[in-house]
Amino acid sequence: MSETRSNLDLILSDELKLAWPHPASLDEVAPELTKRELIRAYTPGWTLAQLIALSRRIVVDLALSADLSRLRALIDAYAQRGGVGSPAKNLIFAANGPKPKLVLRDAVSNDVEITENGQYCLVFEKPIPADGLTFQRLIDWWREREELQQMSDRDVGLHLHDRLLASLGNNGAERLLFDTYSRRYRTHGFDIPALIPQVYLHYDPYTRATRGAASSPLMRQRMDFLLLFSDRHRIVIEVDGRQHYADDTGRANTTLYAEMMAEDRRLRLAGYEVYRFGGKELEAPTATSMLTSFFDDLQQKMA
Repeated sequence: MSETRSNLDLILSDELKLAWPHPASLDEVAPELTKRELIRAYTPGWTLAQLIALSRRIVVDLALSADLSRLRALIDAYAQRGGVGSPAKNLIFAANGPKPKLVLRDAVSNDVEITENGQYCLVFEKPIPADGLTFQRLIDWWREREELQQMSDRDVGLHLHDRLLASLGNNGAERLLFDTYSRRYRTHGFDIPALIPQVYLHYDPYTRATRGAASSPLMRQRMDFLLLFSDRHRIVIEVDGRQHYADDTGRANTTLYAEMMAEDRRLRLAGYEVYRFGGKELEAPTATSMLTSFFDDLQQKMA
C-alpha cells in the first residue's frame, strides 16, 4: 500500500472510526484499490456535504504528503454554490416560555450570554460540523445534556422530539410541518439534517411598549424552522399566519407584508435560503403529502 493511501486509511479508520465494510482484511484488498475506491468503500451512501467535510480533513492532514490540488479545487467549487460566509456560533432555539434576555459578554468575539429566562430555551453550544447538524448529533448532545446514557437513540430522539414540539405551542400548522418532517427519521435514519424549531436570528432588548411608536430595526427575531445542511448551507422555513400580512382586525396590512419581504431579501443576500408556507395551505387535506414531497425535493436539491 502506498504511503499516501496508508495515511488515508489511518484517517478513515482510526481518527474517523469508519468501519471497513468488506469481509476480507484491508491488507488483502487495499493493494488492488485506488484511493477513490478506498474512500467509496468506507463511505457508502454518504451525502455530498459529508464527503466535502471528509475532504477538508484529508486536505489538512495530507497536505504535506500528496498533491491535493484537484481536491482543493472541488472543495472550492462546492463553497461557491452559495451559503453564508461564516459558520454558525450561537444556536438558541425551541423556547417554550418567556423570551430569553441576551447580552454580548464579549462584543469583539461575539460571545452571547443569556441573562434571564434561559431555562425556557435550548442552546447548542458545540460547533456546527462541516457536514451540518444532523438529528443524530442532536440526539448525542441531548443524551449528554439530560444524562440519558441508559436510553437508546430512538428513545432519546423521542424525548428530544417532545421537547422541541413543546416550543410550537398550539400552532397547528407548525406542528403539522414539524411532525411531517420528523417522520423522515424513521425512513431515512437519524443522519439527516435536524429540523430545528424557533431559532433566534436577531435579538432586540426593547419591547414594543418601551419603543412606543418606533418600530424595531430587527423585523424577524426568530425563524420558524432552520435546517443546517452544512456549516454554510442554511435553509429557513417559515409558516405564515394572518399576523404576517394583516392587522389585529384582519384587514390586509401592506406595511407588514413589505417588511417581511425586505427581511427575506436580507436573509437571501446573507446566504440563507428561505421557503414560505401559507398557514391556509397547511389546513388542506393534502397538506401532509405536499410537505412530504417538498422535503423529498429539498433533500434531492441539497444532495
